[in-house]
Amino acid sequence: MMYLVETKNMHISFKNKKIIDGLDLKFLQGKITSIIGPNGSGKTTILRAICRNVKLKQGTITLNGRDVFSYSAKAFAREVAFLSQNHECPEDIAVEELVRYGRYAHKSLWKGNTKEDNSAVKWALEMTGMTDFADRSMGTLSGGEKQRAWISMALAQKPKLLVLDEPTTYLDICYQLEVLELIKRLNRDQGITVIMVLHDINQAARFSDEIVIIKNGKVFTSGSPYDVLNTGNLRKVFGVETDINYDSSGGNPVFYPKCIACSCYR
Repeated sequence: MMYLVETKNMHISFKNKKIIDGLDLKFLQGKITSIIGPNGSGKTTILRAICRNVKLKQGTITLNGRDVFSYSAKAFAREVAFLSQNHECPEDIAVEELVRYGRYAHKSLWKGNTKEDNSAVKWALEMTGMTDFADRSMGTLSGGEKQRAWISMALAQKPKLLVLDEPTTYLDICYQLEVLELIKRLNRDQGITVIMVLHDINQAARFSDEIVIIKNGKVFTSGSPYDVLNTGNLRKVFGVETDINYDSSGGNPVFYPKCIACSCYR
């Protein structure tokens, strides 16, 4: 097994409030790992730390065995693309123009678009099914189309790692599945490692190779969906009782919440 990203004894605090408490994590190269957990458990903070947007109070984060903070900004952007929950751009910007911003990490100062840039942008649009939308303005797109455009921009970076913070937020269910199927295809066909935060446990089970459950800034458990997603863990972490079944297509666990078990939510 090869680990692309590792955190060791990671501590993060904001205004003297401990958010992440001694976190040790390993993310497998070439796999999709989803981080789940209750609100306020530190999921987004973990992603932001991996992407160098948060300073550590203690510990280390490595990418390819190298401390993430030792990379230059452009060198890191050639390895990692990050999409946060909320991203905005001018409504009148064209999709292709947005995607070209993903080439920043590969550009030299004062240098215009190269053949390599044009090829990467074309490839990114093709991978996300956005070629026919290249000349459309972002303000005319549906929610799912916008998210695909943003993923196109991330792909134009040609990253080895794609980090996504709740990529299905604010999307209707059909667009949620469309985006997650795209992420899975990019992982399988292009070998891009994916680390993402998801709220929907059933979607995490269906689209992930590995799942990390976070509670109170610590790893509660981690492993394959089959190993870590069970009624006992969901009761202890989320405070809900569930029934469990398995879908007919992939045999993934499917959970049906029954009731709130507040006495178990500790």
